[in-house]
Amino acid sequence: MNEITIKALSPDLEKDYFDFFDNRAFSDGSPYYPCYCNAFNMSAGEIEAMRDQAKLYGGGIEGWKRSLRETAVRMVRQGLIRGYLAFDNDLAVGWCNANDRTNYYRVGEFDLDHLPDESSYSHSCLPGQVLSIVCFEISPDYRGKGIAKQLLKQICSDAARNGYQYVEAYPEVSGQPSMAFTGPVKLYEKNGFAEFKNDGKTIIMRKHLN
Repeated sequence: MNEITIKALSPDLEKDYFDFFDNRAFSDGSPYYPCYCNAFNMSAGEIEAMRDQAKLYGGGIEGWKRSLRETAVRMVRQGLIRGYLAFDNDLAVGWCNANDRTNYYRVGEFDLDHLPDESSYSHSCLPGQVLSIVCFEISPDYRGKGIAKQLLKQICSDAARNGYQYVEAYPEVSGQPSMAFTGPVKLYEKNGFAEFKNDGKTIIMRKHLN
């Protein structure tokens, strides 16, 4: 493995983003395939419209993937999906979805078949105050090499430079392997995060930026 470089997602990295999700992310038979990491930024109504479009494409995994991908292409081009890609030379091998908290419809909720009533969701922060981390995905061949830690450090450094007060993450209490994409509690603790809230299902890990 060459030296890993981290780049913030921008429209000019669209090709790399989709190359990663099409060819390396979830290539180990993950139950989350297909995914383009766009649902966090979508309302329940938008997700339902995406489901309807998938049916028009013939349904099944392929119909769902086509609808997901088309929606994600639009969102990347509009700058709605934000985060960081990790590169080994010119090959994207990792991703972290990180965005202003106010740009997410939900955090700590990952079951698209049982979305909560959005009227019950609220956040008290202001734009530019809290940067949220909702997902990591590392290519199977590159796991265990410290890439998530490198992504996390870059995110925190950029957030501080951009005036954020806090960075938050949302690991599940269960720590089940299927929820590894939220990042383990130990990863956050080792990088200056502390437990802020715990509802018995999701832990809000928060780092105060000086």
